[in-house]
Amino acid sequence: MLRDYSGRVRQAGYAPHVALFMVQVMFGTWPIFGKIALRALPPTALVALRVTGAAVAFLILQRIMGSVRVVGRKDFARLTLYSILGVALNQFLFVKGLSYTTVVNATILGTTIPIFALLVCLFLGLDRVSLRRILGIILAAAGVIYLVDPMRADFSANTTLGNLLIIANSLSYGAYIAISKDMLKRYGALAVITWIFVIGTFFTLPAGVWSLAASDSVSRAGAYIWLAVLYIILVPTVGAYYLNAWALARVAPSTVAVYIYLQPLIAFILAPLLLQEPLNSRTWIAALLIFSGVAIVSRRTRSVAIEEVAEHPDALSH
Repeated sequence: MLRDYSGRVRQAGYAPHVALFMVQVMFGTWPIFGKIALRALPPTALVALRVTGAAVAFLILQRIMGSVRVVGRKDFARLTLYSILGVALNQFLFVKGLSYTTVVNATILGTTIPIFALLVCLFLGLDRVSLRRILGIILAAAGVIYLVDPMRADFSANTTLGNLLIIANSLSYGAYIAISKDMLKRYGALAVITWIFVIGTFFTLPAGVWSLAASDSVSRAGAYIWLAVLYIILVPTVGAYYLNAWALARVAPSTVAVYIYLQPLIAFILAPLLLQEPLNSRTWIAALLIFSGVAIVSRRTRSVAIEEVAEHPDALSH
């Protein structure tokens, strides 16, 4: 029986980590294609297109897989909070913050997301702290900081507002990761993510429409711009948010959060291929640190995993 449980744990245990790695690949391409789209579209409009397009795509996907699942009335307040933290506020703060600070600053400050997620979990009693997790987070954060080279960062008064907005963005997304696990387990990833983006549309669409009306972006945007927008909607939004939610329902929030450290690494690797930006030797050293940190945080002992299967054997059938 123990051997059977062990095999089932390994089979079930790898899937969330594969999904989380794919999430970071998808999210890692977002700033690259976002940079292309922003050549013609205002940031607020791009956020609105991303959120609204994803909401439509998730609704269609739900209709294909069955009727749209209705959540309990008492849970709509929580869904609204998740939508504000994980979609509307998160994206607006990042885009606005990036306009007032540098990419290097934003990348360095983005390493605080797993720290905020862990702190919120600890404050609410949703996760347990361990020396292994702390060391893993520090190691992965060190890899990101080394990758972007802090000596290039600009923390002058000119970037203060932007830096504060990026930190607020990190807190917002970290809190979303920390508190959304319970509902994802109860209703399923697709239902929760669909409602989060549908609600998010009400926050982002009005500002996006106003932004487009105040500019001549639509007339200046060529086919490649709209292809970039379509990619942003389908891959680093629909695909990434769904897989991230699916994995979050199966592993600890701190594990989901620490995988975020892979995003800048993936972006640094893909940028030379898609944007002809230079790639240097720092990437490979940073990769070693980041992958080591992620591996340390995501590693689970065999006995704990088997104990969870013994308590919830039906969880492996979903």
